[in-house]
Amino acid sequence: MFLFLSKLIPPFLYPLGLILILLLIAVVLLWRKPKLASVPILLSIVILLVSSNAWVSDWLVHSLEVQNVPQTELPKADAIVVLGGCTKPAYAPRPWVDLSEEGDRVLHAANLFKAGKAPKIILSGGRVDWEGDNPVPESEDMAIVLKSIGIPEAALIQESTSRNTRENAVNVKQILDAQNIRQVLLVTSALHMPRSLRIFQKLQINAIPAPTDFLVSERNADELYDSAQAITLSLLPDADRLRNFTRALREYLGIAVYWLRGWA
Repeated sequence: MFLFLSKLIPPFLYPLGLILILLLIAVVLLWRKPKLASVPILLSIVILLVSSNAWVSDWLVHSLEVQNVPQTELPKADAIVVLGGCTKPAYAPRPWVDLSEEGDRVLHAANLFKAGKAPKIILSGGRVDWEGDNPVPESEDMAIVLKSIGIPEAALIQESTSRNTRENAVNVKQILDAQNIRQVLLVTSALHMPRSLRIFQKLQINAIPAPTDFLVSERNADELYDSAQAITLSLLPDADRLRNFTRALREYLGIAVYWLRGWA
């Protein structure tokens, strides 16, 4: 039930959900009190403009991504842990497993392995299955990609039942305890790392953050000031900025909820 509610309720707290609610209120007011309908309409416009411009969106994303940037070279560890949410299953008409925006997680783990940072890669991720048809777990999809780029199957350990970040950490801890693995490099998107690291640390897992998939670079920040044209364009609504703002807001909301539940 928690998993279902965690997917159902939050969208109405994000910009598009709030705008939808406000517009529905405006429709009702237009029917009963037309003079008040402009209030929710104006609020909708403000929310859209604020959440979809580069200045606000990039700032919110950057506030999360900058928290765990490695200041020195990553040390060697006993294993690399890769969190799921980075592949799309090979359902038709896809010819093969697809990497999503977060697919850098898999590639970064491969680079760390090839650099000799750890002898094992733990792939953590099941598949949310609302229809009960037992789809292929994401850990297997990640394994397919890693083997295709030269990572030996013997180095891969699959955790294939977790459905959220909390379950990632709980299930990985069982593997670590069973195999006497004491220190891991935790690989996930930079945006997702603050929440993930808190959860792993709460379970007393010695995890060193190895973030990837940065949405905002130093160059992105500099470009906002390059010219008057850049400043003007950065203030215009943009669908990608709105998506990034929503993702960052989701992470902050997740941190708060997990903290309240004692998970982070």
